[in-house]
Amino acid sequence: MSGFQHLIVPGSRFRLLAGADALTEYTFNTGVARHLFCRRCRSQVVLCAASNSDGFSVNARCLDAGTITALAVEPFDGRNWETSAGILRHLSSG
Repeated sequence: MSGFQHLIVPGSRFRLLAGADALTEYTFNTGVARHLFCRRCRSQVVLCAASNSDGFSVNARCLDAGTITALAVEPFDGRNWETSAGILRHLSSG
């Protein structure tokens, strides 16, 4: 378990304000999913997943304090990822 706390953000509302130079990208298999990691601590910061191609999954644990005022945690069945992935598209559309 990675500890990544997914904050689903629609692509139209995502903007990286600073720190792009501190990130490194990792892709595998088809290259569709992009994983962005901090070069210094190796934490995964952003995921641009194949299942959520119109949005981003930001690791809420990597955000500066005060960046968000509330976070609702929704359960996700990672064991049955393929059948559960539709919820990600729903969350990123708003």
